[in-house]
Amino acid sequence: MIINAGALTHYGLSLADAIADSKTPAIEIHLSNVHSREEFRRKSVIAHLCIGQIAGFGANGYLMALNLFSNLKTGK
Repeated sequence: MIINAGALTHYGLSLADAIADSKTPAIEIHLSNVHSREEFRRKSVIAHLCIGQIAGFGANGYLMALNLFSNLKTGK
């Protein structure tokens, strides 16, 4: 699953529960570099449920995530 949680990244506990319940590998995507923005944006309630996080690459982050999943599936 590729997920851009937007504002739910910081307080979406119900979203975190849904990700955990799905038992589906997930990658967290952020269009902007959340680590270079306000302090509160650096906290993610879903990060620990994801196999990785991609931030700051705009829409290319989605392509990066697809490529990662493809490589994981083929064992590259």
